[in-house]
Amino acid sequence: MPLELMDFKLALEQFFSAGGWVLYVILGLCVALWTLLLERLWFKYVSYPRLRRAGLAQLGKGTPGWQWQSVQCDLQLALDQQMPLIKTLIALCPLVGLLGTVTGMIQVFDALALNGTGNPRLMAAGVARATLPTLAGMAVAVSGLLLFNRLASWRDNQLHKLQSRLQENLS
Repeated sequence: MPLELMDFKLALEQFFSAGGWVLYVILGLCVALWTLLLERLWFKYVSYPRLRRAGLAQLGKGTPGWQWQSVQCDLQLALDQQMPLIKTLIALCPLVGLLGTVTGMIQVFDALALNGTGNPRLMAAGVARATLPTLAGMAVAVSGLLLFNRLASWRDNQLHKLQSRLQENLS
């Protein structure tokens, strides 16, 4: 194994052992969140243009209004897919991080109760264990929120275009 990879692996192991079990939960949330975000990016650039072309290709000037509304509804459902789940995962990450803070502080208080307040190193390790999950949860949430907002803005723009096209063809 290359030296850089071993150093990275060691640093990662130390990070997870310093932050406690909650970091593994945050890692799972991060993987789920970014999998859904990447799927939405794929949808934006690959799937949606094909879906939109196929839906609009079957419509013409003489097409009844209900068929236009049906295509618009199908496209709207496709655009909204996974967005509520992504939003929920973004909101959940900081809360799980706060759970890590609470469990870490409980461990600090337990250590202080057993050993007294004379060991500042023990107290510092406990505080670090308490703050790392909050940091990780916030980092995952903020990074996910940045991409989510871009995707939501694009989705709203596409919905507006669909609505305008529907109004054009119904009048």
